[in-house]
Amino acid sequence: MTPKQIVDFLDEYIIGQSEAKKAIAIALRNRYRRMKLPKEIQEEITPKNILMIGSTGVGKTEIARRMAKVMHLPFVKVEASKYTEVGFVGRDVESMVRDLVNASVALVQKEYQSKNEQKIADYIVDKITRSLLPPLPSSVSEDKKREYEISFAKMRQKVIKGENDHLKIDIEITKRGELNDLENGMPPDIIKVQESIIKVLNRNESIKKTLTIKEAKEALKAEAEENSLDMEAIKQEGLKRAESSGVIFIDEIDKIATSSKDSKTDPSKEGVQRDLLPIIEGSNVGTKFGNIKTDYILFVAAGAFHLSKPSDLIPELQGRFPIRVELDALNEEAMLKILTQPKNSLITQYQHLLSVEGVELEFDKQALQALAHFAYLANQKTEDIGARRLHTVLERVLEDISFSADEYAKENPKVKISKTLIEQKLSNLVENADMSRYIL
Repeated sequence: MTPKQIVDFLDEYIIGQSEAKKAIAIALRNRYRRMKLPKEIQEEITPKNILMIGSTGVGKTEIARRMAKVMHLPFVKVEASKYTEVGFVGRDVESMVRDLVNASVALVQKEYQSKNEQKIADYIVDKITRSLLPPLPSSVSEDKKREYEISFAKMRQKVIKGENDHLKIDIEITKRGELNDLENGMPPDIIKVQESIIKVLNRNESIKKTLTIKEAKEALKAEAEENSLDMEAIKQEGLKRAESSGVIFIDEIDKIATSSKDSKTDPSKEGVQRDLLPIIEGSNVGTKFGNIKTDYILFVAAGAFHLSKPSDLIPELQGRFPIRVELDALNEEAMLKILTQPKNSLITQYQHLLSVEGVELEFDKQALQALAHFAYLANQKTEDIGARRLHTVLERVLEDISFSADEYAKENPKVKISKTLIEQKLSNLVENADMSRYIL
């Protein structure tokens, strides 16, 4: 996608913040440009990491999440505050790279699965059909073999169509000799040793289960994938993709900034910054799928920076985020657009939710303006939590309708939300700063 196309896509979901969208679009397009260059030039070009600065709820995380989704990139979102330097209690900073590799391998595996859907389905159907019609001994006559082939083909069709899904069968399911969830902060070497031991112990080990055919189709999926897909090629492709086009989104980076005014500086905060530095600058990190170079991973960091400033980060780390983007605070007009304009907007979501109960929800124009006004006012009077305030305000207005949706469906399925109703529900709450602090 060209930068303009990326921005157009983001515009469908996120209101405003054109500077941030532009920066992200250019950074993504540069990944593609780099991949098209000769190898020797490719090695010289490293991504320009981005630092997004803006209050909570203005769209920082949403921009990163949506762009990774549209580009089908290996992507992980991590909270900077959950890491602490080695020696303190917390997660090792390198685990974010291992998480990225896991996400990348899962992404590639999904692609391989969709390409080989037929192959996987055939494996499952054949195994179930063989358990229903066990193979004949090799000594039988040619006529018997032909009869068996015809019966097998008929039975196979029945299994595909699901005609016998209710029947119970005894089926052998091969245990998977691989641990998928071993990333609990353990060193990759130990993970590899554990995997090897489990593979040796579980080699060809299978368990016999009595299941319905429908259950057997699900139970055999993992075995079918392992036998139909080239797992080694998937791992290598996953590792390669994470290295060349991976994106790590580090949220709440302001929480590890050490303000000069703060006399009680937490020593682990600066430690996390120092541990982050080699990863963002470029280093080798060991994962259970092999080593990965972090030189070409794109890092997007975001923070509100209410209590600290970007300059409170250590100078070396600041230098690794050359592109700075400030996101705008949301005004009343932006709030109104967020309510109605994005694809699957909040209003649309509530309309769909209540339509399940047979309630048709309708908002008039003035009601929407009142919602945006009260959400903006609540943000001004208490903590500014951006667009998230719209969730709180809407939930408050629709609380009674949601609770008694079944009664509304019988008596008056078409419910119109007016400005008067919104004022009744919200005006007292918003005017009273103490109440809105606790309730909104």
